[in-house]
Amino acid sequence: MTDSSTNSSGVASANSPLYAGRRRRNAIAKGLALAATLFGLGWLVLILGILIYKGIGGLSLSVFTEMTPPPGAAGGLLNAIAGSLIITILAVAIGTPIGILAGTYLAEYGRHDKLSTVVRFINDILLSAPSIVIGLFIYEIMVAPMGHFSGWAGAVALAVIVIPVVVRTTEDMLTLVPDTLREAAASIGLPRAHMIVRIAYRAAQAGIVTGILLAVARISGETAPLLFTALNNQFWSMNMNAPMPSLPVVIFQFALSPYEEWQKLAWTGALLITVTVLALSILARSLTSPRKSS
Repeated sequence: MTDSSTNSSGVASANSPLYAGRRRRNAIAKGLALAATLFGLGWLVLILGILIYKGIGGLSLSVFTEMTPPPGAAGGLLNAIAGSLIITILAVAIGTPIGILAGTYLAEYGRHDKLSTVVRFINDILLSAPSIVIGLFIYEIMVAPMGHFSGWAGAVALAVIVIPVVVRTTEDMLTLVPDTLREAAASIGLPRAHMIVRIAYRAAQAGIVTGILLAVARISGETAPLLFTALNNQFWSMNMNAPMPSLPVVIFQFALSPYEEWQKLAWTGALLITVTVLALSILARSLTSPRKSS
């Protein structure tokens, strides 16, 4: 004889109290997960909605053609946008090669070395380090000895943020490359360096590019490091050895000001950064999404 709540194989039947209890617990867990998701998405939609409502009204051609204005006057964000582009491009140009080379060493040369374990640990610390701490560090080693703020210091500060992101993604993507490809390259006498460049990098190309795009998205809205390094400049300045304007710092300063024109430009600048980061995130996601075979 078998229990009415179980069948002959010992599995609970669909009408048994045990099965009904499992379904209740599953429904409760599923409902809580759905409620948490909706709660988080609700705040996200609210923030984006307010940002679009406040920022889209200030969008005009003058935003991209005029300089940041003096108090109480109308103007644009041309110098801030240009300064942000220059600092960001330089930061990526400095941080990307270092990150790719470090990630390559961790994945290809020292995968199980003690040095690699230390490097991974330090890289994890840098990934979670507050950006204001990085800004203060660059201030102590560059700004203070030089005696003035500069665009170079701002680019180096952002590059320090770029490096750990690129290191992590490069190592992860190269680790996913099958070892059979490495063995095939070694079997035909291909040197290890050539194998990495011609085979491993090509196989992990999409993932590495995704990591770079995510790093750009990470530094696009950073304000604290630039306050300690590049500071700001209300005029058009391409001198990297002097204070440089940047969009995040302008947003920070204009948002705290009592002038309505500045606050309006701050909302518009915030919308521009959000759209840029969203576009980069979508592009990065599209690069890593599985391609359907034709």
